[in-house]
Amino acid sequence: MTSPTTSLCGAMVFLRSTLFQILFYTVTLLLMILFAPVMLLPRRWGWWVVPTWSRVLQLLMRVFAGIKVEVRGRENLPEGGFIAAMKHQSAWETVAMIPLFRSPTFILKRELRWIPIFGWYTAKFKQIPINRGKRTEALAAMMQAAKQAIAEKRQILIFPEGTRRPAGAEPKYKFGIAHLYRDLKCPVVPIAHNAGLYWPRASWKVYPGTVIVEILPPIEPGLAPNAFYGRMVTEIEAASDRLIEEARAARKPSPVLEDVDTRRKAQPA
Repeated sequence: MTSPTTSLCGAMVFLRSTLFQILFYTVTLLLMILFAPVMLLPRRWGWWVVPTWSRVLQLLMRVFAGIKVEVRGRENLPEGGFIAAMKHQSAWETVAMIPLFRSPTFILKRELRWIPIFGWYTAKFKQIPINRGKRTEALAAMMQAAKQAIAEKRQILIFPEGTRRPAGAEPKYKFGIAHLYRDLKCPVVPIAHNAGLYWPRASWKVYPGTVIVEILPPIEPGLAPNAFYGRMVTEIEAASDRLIEEARAARKPSPVLEDVDTRRKAQPA
């Protein structure tokens, strides 16, 4: 039987989540309109609006949803151009990771370019679109854009799983990043986190707690693609699992941990 205290806590989480979600989209729209004049400036002069947007939204997360952030391993970020291979559990990392990098570009699905106003920003700041419907052509175009980004000493942000996976779910990494690693001949920085415990995939509710991000040592160029792929997956998954377990020690652990345990029990041994 659910206690009155548990019901009250659940209602508060729902109300705070609703307020945060409304503010998230409203503030995003207002900032995109307010910052629209940067479309007339060179990219490098107008880029400041993107990390500003990220920091404003992180402030909203902290104040209204109770989400704090701890980043470990900043010293592992190389100078110049590299690939950041990030765990993908939540909408959180698409927003909050941006200020960690000097001049990042996401590899994102082409359809995002079609969103009014938002799509204009992705084009202005040279984010790399990929057409998933035309695999061969898409890979060639993506590779060309990625080579240009590395030549410009930018950081390519990629989610190797391709889509968000629930915290604790069996990973499903794509091999495409191994081709990028081989052809671009630049370091790949694996990045783990446990954001899916606090802003779960496909969930309206956002839970209070501390998202921990762990930036792992870069994988230098030169490995065979299969060796690189195996190492990257192993390192990201081991660190992400460790951060999930660390979250259990919080004063008020996320209720999503119960779902994590259920998923793990359902996975084949």
